[in-house]
Amino acid sequence: MDALKVRNAADVEEAVRAAIAGDQPLEIIGHGSKRPIGQPTATNAVLDLSALNAVIAYEPNELIITVQAGAPLADVLSLIDSKSQQFAFEPVDTGPLLGLPGRGTIGGMIAAGLAGPRRIKAGGARDHLLGAHAVSGFGESFKTGGKVVKNVTGYDLCKLLAGSWGTLAVMTEVTLKVMPRPEAERTLVLRGLDDGQANQAMTAALGSAFDVSGAAHLPASLSGTEADGLKKIAAPGQSMTLLRLEGITASAVDRAASLAKQLMPFGTAEILEDDASAAIWSAVRDVLPFAAHGPLGTWPVWRIVCPPGSGGRLGQVLARETGGQVIYDWGGGLIWLALPPQPEAAAAQVRRHVGAAGGHATLLRASEDVRHRVDVFQPQSAGVAALEERVRVSFDPKAILNRGRLRRSVAP
Repeated sequence: MDALKVRNAADVEEAVRAAIAGDQPLEIIGHGSKRPIGQPTATNAVLDLSALNAVIAYEPNELIITVQAGAPLADVLSLIDSKSQQFAFEPVDTGPLLGLPGRGTIGGMIAAGLAGPRRIKAGGARDHLLGAHAVSGFGESFKTGGKVVKNVTGYDLCKLLAGSWGTLAVMTEVTLKVMPRPEAERTLVLRGLDDGQANQAMTAALGSAFDVSGAAHLPASLSGTEADGLKKIAAPGQSMTLLRLEGITASAVDRAASLAKQLMPFGTAEILEDDASAAIWSAVRDVLPFAAHGPLGTWPVWRIVCPPGSGGRLGQVLARETGGQVIYDWGGGLIWLALPPQPEAAAAQVRRHVGAAGGHATLLRASEDVRHRVDVFQPQSAGVAALEERVRVSFDPKAILNRGRLRRSVAP
């Protein structure tokens, strides 16, 4: 495989133009931490952005940071943590799930757009992307957005780049919003609820006045989990419903006590503090019960987004019919489904039920053979697919960038 390691945006332009001239598609990578996600790409040429790893500017008082796209995410998180700040959308670390080391790069974080439990309160990665420099499939550099939190200049192309999996442009530099890290956090743990009851409890908590920033549920079938952050609080044969509150210490303590009182009809809540609470939510964010090194490590994993009120019913049906295991996040609006290996990862069955619930499903972990044979990302309706293709062609008419990663049918 041919690999080209670029040093700056000019190198990226040159590489893309050469690829256009030779009709040679490029696979765009940083650290390669998310390469097993998506349709296998149709190329033998790699554009490596890992050398674009500088922090251009960090202004803690202005709550913004500008970094090159190849900057290691772990290093950037450490930098902003030193100033008691964070990315509020809690970027998911796919490493444990995929069995790969490292947290990847900033560019990969934006291109994947995978947000953690706080998504229900703070929004997703695209909501925190203020600006970007990128190179299109024409081999031309462009800028979008800016370096201020409020920016209304031109079209908001940042929203398109986030979650595009590198199929529209090669990002070389991004500006992101950072937020103060909460002083304290508390997690309420309710035990013994079935999926439907947990869905009701999470809905009640999220609809309360107590500013809940995380709502997740692990069914009783996962009570034996050995995942870090969860094994210490797991009880044999009992489910766990988890509700997080954050803020200054006095506020977090008071709101946790008040919410526990409001949720008494669902049982008596245990309250976990700070480090113990943070460890739980790291495990939920990174789906550690389904980690590649664990007992379910060989099972395909689906990431399902649906209306939160439908989550409990949908998860129960999928677990029963596939023999799989589920984890609920986002108050029931996000379901992680791990199912025993079977032909095509039960794609037709999963998508039939998910579609009936008004959701969509992505096959986040599966063998390359399975990913060759099924649509990894949710197939779109004809109208949406046509619009998506028009957008892609306007950025990359010859499908040079990550050709076929989102859709098996993509061709120049």
